[in-house]
Amino acid sequence: MKFIVSSSQLLKQLQVLGGVINSNNTLPILDNFLFELSENELKISASDLETTMSSVIEVESTDTGAIAINARLLLDTLKTFPEQPLTFKVEGDNTIEIISEQGKYDMAYFSGDEFPKAVELPSPSSTEIPSHILATAISKTIFAAGNDDLRPVMSGVFFQFNSKELTFVATDAHKLVKYTRTDITADKSAEFIMPKKPLNLLKGILGGSENNVTIEYNDTNAKFTFDNVVLICRLIDGKYPNYEAVIPKENPNKLTVDRASFLNSVRRVSIFSSKTTHQIRLKMAGTELNISAEDLDYSNKADERLNCDYQGDDMQIGFNSRFLSEMLNNLNSNDVLIEMSLPNRAGILTPIDGTEEGELVTMLVMPVMLNG
Repeated sequence: MKFIVSSSQLLKQLQVLGGVINSNNTLPILDNFLFELSENELKISASDLETTMSSVIEVESTDTGAIAINARLLLDTLKTFPEQPLTFKVEGDNTIEIISEQGKYDMAYFSGDEFPKAVELPSPSSTEIPSHILATAISKTIFAAGNDDLRPVMSGVFFQFNSKELTFVATDAHKLVKYTRTDITADKSAEFIMPKKPLNLLKGILGGSENNVTIEYNDTNAKFTFDNVVLICRLIDGKYPNYEAVIPKENPNKLTVDRASFLNSVRRVSIFSSKTTHQIRLKMAGTELNISAEDLDYSNKADERLNCDYQGDDMQIGFNSRFLSEMLNNLNSNDVLIEMSLPNRAGILTPIDGTEEGELVTMLVMPVMLNG
């Protein structure tokens, strides 16, 4: 088995696939990339049993075969080469020889048969989404997903497809983001929970793609196909909480404020907040928003005023500044609307401008109890 490939093209593909490989695998074979050669096409795969990702690149060859090569060793070697053609040649005694302009390198390889086979999805449902929209949906929601191993359903992003719209939701019980596209629909209604790891991998590579992504799914697995990449992953098992029930419907107090100024104020004031609660206080009256924080342990306090448009009763509400910063940072709008009802009910953030046609973003942040 022998093939010739561009060093930079191979490295680019392997760096993407390398994100799948765990640092401590239960099966030693999972520390490897699987190379499957069929004449001038080389299919490279990586897996951690939960997620399998593969991509196809063009090579010069007339051979066929399948071998597994150590991922770390191969990546470290390829990173040092300038762009050039590399020749991979399988020798006897389980070594593969890589020939570059600089020299020769021998690596051990394993039989491709030992590598776990990717899951097949029998008769799946399927939906097509433009890749930039899926990338946006992931980046707008994934930061709000939880990290609690005891509540695995909340550690992923909930995909909800129907004939009217596509909705993506993430929550960790303190904050919630709901991202909806009314300009794309699915033929059949479906709901599934995607784990974070494959979504982060997709987010990293979807940005550069111009094409549509085909998503196929059944009760246990989902498969994403675009360009020359296929990603298959196991879904999180369980029922997603009824997120609609926690979004308050009646919110008479409405605050409109410049997003960038508000974000900068929150970041500055939060430096003076308690290191355990990260609590900041918002006080709204007329056209003035007062943002303050206090750390009683160290006698630190900060207080800022911003111009705003506020309609409703004068009120004070406390928020965790980290959650608020994350949300404001994740919006692209110039102005943001915050709707509230009571100091102990969630606040709802929505962008006033900067959204595309058919794009709806709703963010919810739980308040923290104000002391004194």
